[in-house]
Amino acid sequence: MAYLFTSESVSEGHPDKIADQISDALIDNFLAWDEDARVAIETLVTTGQVVLAGEVKSNIYLDVQKITRQVIERIGYTKSEYMFEANSCGVLSAIHEQSADINQGVDRKTKQEQGAGDQGIMFGYASNETENYMPLALDLSHRLLYELAALRRENKEITYLRPDAKSQVTLEYDDNHKPVRIDTIVISTQHDDFGSEADMQTKIKADIINILVPRVKAQLKPELQALFNDQIKYHINPTGKFVIGGPHGDTGLTGRKIIVDTYGGKGAHGGGAFSGKDPSKVDRSAAYATRHIAKNLVAAGVADELLVQISYAIGVKDPMGIYVNTFGTSKVNKTDGEIAAIITELFDMTPYGIETRLGLRKPIYSETAAYGHMGRTPKTVSKTFESSNGDSKTVEVELFTWEKLDYVDQIKVAFGI
Repeated sequence: MAYLFTSESVSEGHPDKIADQISDALIDNFLAWDEDARVAIETLVTTGQVVLAGEVKSNIYLDVQKITRQVIERIGYTKSEYMFEANSCGVLSAIHEQSADINQGVDRKTKQEQGAGDQGIMFGYASNETENYMPLALDLSHRLLYELAALRRENKEITYLRPDAKSQVTLEYDDNHKPVRIDTIVISTQHDDFGSEADMQTKIKADIINILVPRVKAQLKPELQALFNDQIKYHINPTGKFVIGGPHGDTGLTGRKIIVDTYGGKGAHGGGAFSGKDPSKVDRSAAYATRHIAKNLVAAGVADELLVQISYAIGVKDPMGIYVNTFGTSKVNKTDGEIAAIITELFDMTPYGIETRLGLRKPIYSETAAYGHMGRTPKTVSKTFESSNGDSKTVEVELFTWEKLDYVDQIKVAFGI
């Protein structure tokens, strides 16, 4: 029997995502100047106020207020009527030194012996449903908001947009778990106050359907474009008005959008957030590593859909175990347990092994903090950082290394594909 599945996304101007982006900008700045920094920073944003809290072990001092304001300005909170503006909001820092008790569990005589920064379970997932091996409903939800932000910055076809927005896409699947059509699209976007409530809602709905959706559709392969039809149910700003938004409308906190950050409700999630954590925290690094494994296995043809779980104990370098679920889609003559055993041989899953393999001790995290950490395009970019004393440095870094299909050949050999 056909069924429906839904995923959501939020824009870079959503309060929780503002918090994530500030936390990850601080991570990048610490790592740019001190590759061995240990950082865990939480951010809270509300009306006219940012609060930074957390623990740091580093030999560098940063102007955290300046970095915070730069992030807020880049996102687009640059007008006083938003009640949260880059140059005027308060920035309170309550960042202190990392606990020695935690640090002694991570640092060892050699980096290879580095222990996990915390206990926990992490999951990686991949499906051949899309070209980037992500769930389609989440991929579409991200694309809608990424294009909406592009339209806001262009300020030509749509001129009333403000930074805060959310999206949601519901797909209908057939009995073979293949998407057959888009059932519902939900968009709530913050906007200027430019008329009566009814007029604003009518205008925004028309622009979303006639401008935004065609731009997203044009990015897709023909078979995915065919999922769009005249029967889609649209709920555009369903409350009728969304002028008050951002941190003035809702308080934002780092780490509250973990499903948006990962797989949109497909697969599983271990519960740990990513943003604001250096890669010694396996909540982040091992989640990237398991995504890397799952994506490469699916791309190699081991299965059409695959979930990888890994677990750690704080201060212990070797994982407690690896679990694999292929959901009955395996293409190789091996059990899920046998697949997990081969993964153990192919991939070094110690914290140091993950950091080294994926290049995670680099300032690569700001780009992850909006529109999902998974399913992104690996690329090399140059980034410039300024220290508190005015020194400047430019570094070349590789982003989204966990999305590289660089183990496919090794996997095919190991599985005899």
